[in-house]
Amino acid sequence: MSITVNIYYSGENGNARKFAEEMISDGLVDLIRSEKGNEKYEYFFPMNDPETVLLIDRWKDESAIDLHHKSEMMSQISKLRTKYRLRMRVERFTEYP
Repeated sequence: MSITVNIYYSGENGNARKFAEEMISDGLVDLIRSEKGNEKYEYFFPMNDPETVLLIDRWKDESAIDLHHKSEMMSQISKLRTKYRLRMRVERFTEYP
């Protein structure tokens, strides 16, 4: 079973893209990708909305997501979201074999 979480980060003045760029440059994206159970962590930029970034985040199972949410990285991510004054919209999909 895989769980895919789509997170739409929206802001103003290009802040959503700046957030994604800082996540990459600070090495947080690489750390998340190396976490046990992470299957995908990719940012995409919708062509029709320059103020939004889509994160597609896929995990092996619920326990992998729970461990990620308890990690120290979540505090850093939260601080960056606050820094860039982002809003979030979340969609969650579960794949069954």
